[in-house]
Amino acid sequence: MSERNYPFPFTSFTSSSEPTETEPLYGWAAPTFRQPSFPLQAPSETVPSHPETTVNAPVVALQEHSLNSKVAIPRSVNSNAVSNRGRVSRACENCRDQKVKCTGQRPTCHRCQESGIQCSYGDRKREKLTRRLSDLSARVRTFETLLQNIYPNLDSLSAQYAEQFLSDQQPDNDQRSNHLPPVLPSPPFNTDPGSPIGSIDFTNEDFNRDEKIQAMGFVGEHSEIAWICRLKKILHQFHHGPLGKNLDRSAVTTSNYFLDDVEVDVIDDVELFQRPAPAIADRLADIYFQTVHPYFPIIGKVIFQGQYRSFYSASSTRPGKRWLAVLNMIFAIAAKYAHDLSQRTEPNADDHIIYFSRAWKLSMGDVALLDHPNLQQVQLEGLCAFYLVMVGQANRSWRLSGMSIQSAVTMGLNLRNESNIVLFNSRETRYRVWWSLYILHVMLCVMTGRLPSNTEDSCTTPLPVPFIEEEFSQGEVEQLIEDHAARAFFMENLVSRSSAQSVGSTLFSESPGRCSPKPRNPSDRVASAAAKILRPNISLYFLYFVELGLIMRRSIDALYAPGAGRKSWRSIEMVISSLNRRADAWLSKLPAELHFTQGVSSCERERLSLAFAFYSTKILISQPCLSRLLQQVPSESRVGAFCPTVAATCIELACQMLELLPSTPNLAWVHQLSPWWNIVHYIMQAIAVLLINLIIKQKPSTTQYGRTIENVSKAADWLASMAPKDPLAQRAWAVCQDLLSNPEVGAAVNYRAQS
Repeated sequence: MSERNYPFPFTSFTSSSEPTETEPLYGWAAPTFRQPSFPLQAPSETVPSHPETTVNAPVVALQEHSLNSKVAIPRSVNSNAVSNRGRVSRACENCRDQKVKCTGQRPTCHRCQESGIQCSYGDRKREKLTRRLSDLSARVRTFETLLQNIYPNLDSLSAQYAEQFLSDQQPDNDQRSNHLPPVLPSPPFNTDPGSPIGSIDFTNEDFNRDEKIQAMGFVGEHSEIAWICRLKKILHQFHHGPLGKNLDRSAVTTSNYFLDDVEVDVIDDVELFQRPAPAIADRLADIYFQTVHPYFPIIGKVIFQGQYRSFYSASSTRPGKRWLAVLNMIFAIAAKYAHDLSQRTEPNADDHIIYFSRAWKLSMGDVALLDHPNLQQVQLEGLCAFYLVMVGQANRSWRLSGMSIQSAVTMGLNLRNESNIVLFNSRETRYRVWWSLYILHVMLCVMTGRLPSNTEDSCTTPLPVPFIEEEFSQGEVEQLIEDHAARAFFMENLVSRSSAQSVGSTLFSESPGRCSPKPRNPSDRVASAAAKILRPNISLYFLYFVELGLIMRRSIDALYAPGAGRKSWRSIEMVISSLNRRADAWLSKLPAELHFTQGVSSCERERLSLAFAFYSTKILISQPCLSRLLQQVPSESRVGAFCPTVAATCIELACQMLELLPSTPNLAWVHQLSPWWNIVHYIMQAIAVLLINLIIKQKPSTTQYGRTIENVSKAADWLASMAPKDPLAQRAWAVCQDLLSNPEVGAAVNYRAQS
């Protein structure tokens, strides 16, 4: 007799056996089986039409047997039968949703198998909670990293909201560092009492008071002049008490080592259309395009050289005044460089003044301010700004560079050009003009402590392609410049490389752990073809120089803008960490040929320029920690770990910057290999950091202390050697002498030098 399929497991009884009273049924003890609660019948039997037959027939059959007779219980009725094992440890998802009993079989329970549906067993409640907690923790970490990365780009209101949100999430996170006692009896600098760093969001000086203060102008916190000024005030307060009003003003003016208080010579009776001899002109042009143009390609070299040859080959050629002004500015910059490089006094040492006067009268007179700018005017303003910074006029140079930026914006050079009228080589030349003016302006903002004149979001100009101008006519480079999608694909792969890779290797080669994109469309093929001909060159240096300038610009806006003084120290730490990661990422992408230590000798000048700029940028990022530590008690247990760690990094970077200089001062090395146009700025920036380190009372027994003293002495020797030939270095050396004469600083330096 076969068994019908019921919702629950069922065991059949034969006609010759029945259960006893004490024998367990279905695994537990059961009473005497009197009458089943449901009928027993074979599938082949026909159900009687009389109800009494259905009820009484099984009872009669059971009464015919003795009470002691046994019923045979089969182990398994058929292959599909499932024994009732009571409550299972885990039910499947379907049975749990329908709230029915589950057999718990794996991989498919009996009910899901009969229903023909997919059976799945979910995690237990504890496992679900654990996995959910892990997922949420990972998301929180991701969001925190994202917030830290975008924090420097937020406006003041958004930054305050983000900071408040983080404070609510972690109310006890490093709140101790916001209440640190000062090391001196009074605040050492004119800062907002609520400012966590020395950033300035107000002034207490009349910058119209006299010509000397007018020449210096406002100096912001990110200039080394402000650091030196604070250091002088601290030293004076330490020995003589609070500064008086006159002493406070003198501390500001005497910390300035630029030459803006010296008038710029402009000769009134200069002959405007006179030209130097061809041999002299060729020499000056070669000097400019070898020493200035690679780092600031303000002029289109190929186009200008063609015009220059035409101008000197035919005496009847009469170019416009602005072109003549550009030519004379090139001569002025080259003549000043040649004079500074020469070890002897030349009779024509003031020729650069003649060339500058001629260029100024041709284009920068009173009428020029009312004229509408064109490309030559933009280039001319940029060349004038570069010339002025060469001669130590940082304030005037900053104003002119800002004017050139505004003129460039007027011409739309800050935007990507997709006009079919502009030729591809002219389009790329304009991109380089913009980036040259941009980087020069950012450097001057650091030197003067002022903010850039335009916002970062106002620029969509693509980064310059890493090919020299003579290669623009090659088919691969020409197609790369014309195809914006190919250019973006090319630059994306270029900047994602590791510094261990040589630029000579293909940008699209497979590497372990990274699947490089393969060219699948015409733009990708154009980018791949351009990558195959890429070799180390000066334009590749310029590309990474521009990227570093963008980091420098972001550091100024995020750490030194007036609004930064209203941020908490916790938010400043987030900004510093984010900017440091960005700078370190830039270094990791630097090609092997341009790396500071492992690069090739043929790129030594480019490597040194990038090294000085990189260390300067990192000092700019980490200096707020050193400034904050200067106003705290280093031995106080409440000082957090972040500030001393980053301050130590700042000191290490200053030492590394000065260690780029040869042990013995060499003026020829300055002009042949170093970034000579602002080398004094780099030296003074490093000196200011190291002197602040000495004031923090670093232990003399440490190795870092001795290294600091050696580098301060080395920097002072370099300034003293450069002073006779360079008035800017002479002024900087005087500022250093004033600091080194202080007992707190001079004693340590002199003792170390004598020992």
